[in-house]
Amino acid sequence: MEKSSLTALAREQLKLAKQAPSGRSADTIFGGHERVLRQTVIALAAGHTLDEHESPGESTVHVLVGRVRLVAGDDAWEGSPGDLLVVPTVRHALEAIEDSAVLLTVAKLG
Repeated sequence: MEKSSLTALAREQLKLAKQAPSGRSADTIFGGHERVLRQTVIALAAGHTLDEHESPGESTVHVLVGRVRLVAGDDAWEGSPGDLLVVPTVRHALEAIEDSAVLLTVAKLG
């Protein structure tokens, strides 16, 4: 059995994101390309974005710290700590309204 502190991981990734020119940082904490389930802590400094991209499969974004906006076309959903956003199956982007860290969970089928 393994145990991870999402609070500590979010803090660490947010520190790295604030230092990075891209304003973001990420660490896959479970799974990966060889598995169906993948969980990644993603941190974005305020005002930075994960640019629009295709959906990786069934996925959710659990907001750990800060406030984010998930945008898909003309639709947008805001999330605060504790919120779980279901990622749409269309092209989408994630914007940091404030310094933020999220847990992205993806189930990649096929």
